[in-house]
Amino acid sequence: MSHSRRHFPACGITTARSEKEDKRIHNRRFRHHIKQALKTFDLETGVLPVLREVSNVWDMAKDGKTIFDPKKYPKYMRK
Repeated sequence: MSHSRRHFPACGITTARSEKEDKRIHNRRFRHHIKQALKTFDLETGVLPVLREVSNVWDMAKDGKTIFDPKKYPKYMRK
């Protein structure tokens, strides 16, 4: 495992290492909205919320990924 490498040359745009805490917060908020919707759910007209309606991916620590040149930046190919 000491020499593990990326298979695809892409990394996060910002310096954040992980979005784990952001994902936890967004999923907790989503589950809360689902529970609230199920309390007043009507089978004929009821629609449950979707994750994208509750949270925004652009609020997370990383703003997506970017592709880089692995020959120019070989150290970024290390995990």
